[in-house]
Amino acid sequence: MGLVIIFALVTILAAYGTFTALKNKNLLGIVFGGGSLLVFGWFTIMTIIYHGYPVAH
Repeated sequence: MGLVIIFALVTILAAYGTFTALKNKNLLGIVFGGGSLLVFGWFTIMTIIYHGYPVAH
């Protein structure tokens, strides 16, 4: 279940990095940040769908 949390944190950081790159008009940062956002966002969504949302027992 820790995998979902790690993927979600990386997705949030990639979103912040992409937004910062957009604000600074950094093309390479937009490309790599947006790519990371898409890939890790997809991993996060698919992991939540496949394994379920992590809850405490």
